[in-house]
Amino acid sequence: MIELNERSIVKIDGDVSSPKGFEAKGIHIGLRYSKKDLGLIVSEVPAASAAVYTQSHFQAAPLQVTQKSLKKTGQLKGVIVNSAIANACTGEQGLKDAYDMQAACADMLGVAPDYIAVSSTGVIGECLDMDKIKKGITELKEAKPEKGHFEEAILTTDTVIKNTTYTLTIDGKEILISGAAKGSGMIHPNMATMLGFVTTDANVEQEALQQALRDITDVTFNQITVDGETSTNDMVLVMANGMAENEALNEEHPEWPLFKEGLKLACEDLAKEIARDGEGATKLIEAQVTGAKNNLEAGIIAKKIVGSSLVKTAVYGTDANWGRIVGAIGHSAASVTPEEVEVYLGGQCLFKHNEPQPFSEEEAKAYLEQDEITILIQMSEGNGEAAAWGCDLTYDYVKINASYRT
Repeated sequence: MIELNERSIVKIDGDVSSPKGFEAKGIHIGLRYSKKDLGLIVSEVPAASAAVYTQSHFQAAPLQVTQKSLKKTGQLKGVIVNSAIANACTGEQGLKDAYDMQAACADMLGVAPDYIAVSSTGVIGECLDMDKIKKGITELKEAKPEKGHFEEAILTTDTVIKNTTYTLTIDGKEILISGAAKGSGMIHPNMATMLGFVTTDANVEQEALQQALRDITDVTFNQITVDGETSTNDMVLVMANGMAENEALNEEHPEWPLFKEGLKLACEDLAKEIARDGEGATKLIEAQVTGAKNNLEAGIIAKKIVGSSLVKTAVYGTDANWGRIVGAIGHSAASVTPEEVEVYLGGQCLFKHNEPQPFSEEEAKAYLEQDEITILIQMSEGNGEAAAWGCDLTYDYVKINASYRT
């Protein structure tokens, strides 16, 4: 249980269909050999919606369609997602296919196309098999909603499904915030091959929801890295359908901080699960930075550490090589006074006053054999603090990516 201003935010078992009025499905339509590859989230009523998108110049067709529609309506009724094929760098045909996918889902649900978000993930440069997509959308109408099926349908090289749910009380009403995500490789957001879908039955004003998502994405999804690559298809989408019947939430509502913290916790869970499931990964690495000039610079330093190939390989090899950590800090575009930097691993101080500190190599090695590693950096530049997440770099990462299309 997490306490915030004497109010409780509690993590519970659930998925994206847990909040009132949401339904989620996933089926196999033949885009992949045997696994589920088409997913759908539907809200019983139009939901105030917000999204953030990849910063890649080669933004995929589905994102272009979704972004244009969401700007018009600010609301969504459903989200249709396929895996296996990214529908990115596919020219005019790809854009037409994305619009056709949106229209087919809208027709199935009996709504205008602009109330449907479209998303794809998979191999870049290949067009969708629209016969399979359209037939699959028809099949989704009769498909039975089952827990985990949507999450399975959006995976690519992921090894596990990723979901989370929190409950909290606002205006005397129980509110659920749930999320599902996919992501394993090409993770270095602003954004990366990463899809995140968050549902909530809270009543939230759209503009406030959009700003909250931007703020939260900066300290969660944009603070993870697996391999330093950025994808064409990343998107994080939030739908708030208001069926909890609380008073409309915005920055002026006294319990806005509570809702925003719940949303942040859900996004942080998903971000960490993506980092943990990095291609070939065996360990989750978290870097915590305190005492930086400001939060922005703390985030830069933390992400530089977890993104360093030398740090990642040292963690994989259970080598407490603090020099690689210091090297990453020194290479960051942040204010750093070497004499004021302290490096801690597993409770041991490895580096302080710009010189090595005595520590137990055996204890450090034992700590690095765990599946969750925290690197703590203490500075004296200011009050900035932030965290970032990544994973170790293993031989299997090369094997997976050397044969991605075969």
